[in-house]
Amino acid sequence: MAEEKKTLEDLKAMTSGAAAEAPRAAEPKIDALGRAYATGKRKDAVARVWIRPGSGKITVNGRDQETYFARATLRMLVNQPFAVTKREGQYDVICTVKGGGLSGQAGAVRHGVLAAAGGIGSAERVALGLALRRLRRDGAGGNREVLEVGERAAAGLAHVRPSGSWG
Repeated sequence: MAEEKKTLEDLKAMTSGAAAEAPRAAEPKIDALGRAYATGKRKDAVARVWIRPGSGKITVNGRDQETYFARATLRMLVNQPFAVTKREGQYDVICTVKGGGLSGQAGAVRHGVLAAAGGIGSAERVALGLALRRLRRDGAGGNREVLEVGERAAAGLAHVRPSGSWG
């Protein structure tokens, strides 16, 4: 059983010993085939994603990206992490996706690519951290548009501007 610390001096000695240990640098999580693995989830879709340095080929459930994600917007969503970090054509992506619709699956692959690329090395981790902040801030990767919403008439009134108050 662990001994109890009863005084502040004991507590200070215990915490100063833990602070003396230097934190380890994060090491890349790469398997024997040179791939980094991560899981991405969005809506009901779950994607298992492996990435490795290569020519930029993306394979989804054994099929090419163009045949699996026929819509250009879905392909853009999958390629977004590479476009934002300016690493297009540098990594091969192999993934299996289950559940949900195509939009959710594309989002799950995107999340998996972002997470797996963070396991490759420290330079990619820094670039992806900046890219993640940019994607969260700007939504689809571009600048947000300010949507002007017009006023509408209140229920029971004929015009947009309110009428006088009743006494």
